[in-house]
Amino acid sequence: MSHSALLRPQDLMQIASDAEMKKMDETLEFEKKKRQQREELRKAFAAREVHPEAIDRINAAVRTAAGQGHHQLQVVTFPCTFCTDRGRSINNADPEWPSTLTGFAKKAYDYFEKELRPLGYKVTAEIITWPDGLPGDVALNLKW
Repeated sequence: MSHSALLRPQDLMQIASDAEMKKMDETLEFEKKKRQQREELRKAFAAREVHPEAIDRINAAVRTAAGQGHHQLQVVTFPCTFCTDRGRSINNADPEWPSTLTGFAKKAYDYFEKELRPLGYKVTAEIITWPDGLPGDVALNLKW
């Protein structure tokens, strides 16, 4: 016959507390990894340059889109948190929205201003995702 002792309520409280602490530690570690990934994405976005073959790529893309009867093409997407105002100006159709762009989006917009606007192209920006009812991703669209 085994003479092991029954677990006492305080033992059970400790087991539950340890399990809760482990779960909290796992959640904190997961959140830390998510923050690191977002920061790595932001750094990569900031460092990205307009591709040297941009003209050939743009010509191919707009030719294909026009051939399908389209008059615009989504060219860049990125999280609204990469805008200095988290996408507020874009969401409100503020004509000054380009001034809120950062990183590659700003470089792409500057390229548009220099190379594409003089040819008659236009660019628009819009919020394209709404996670939990809040602005998520932004799209820059090239129009002709």
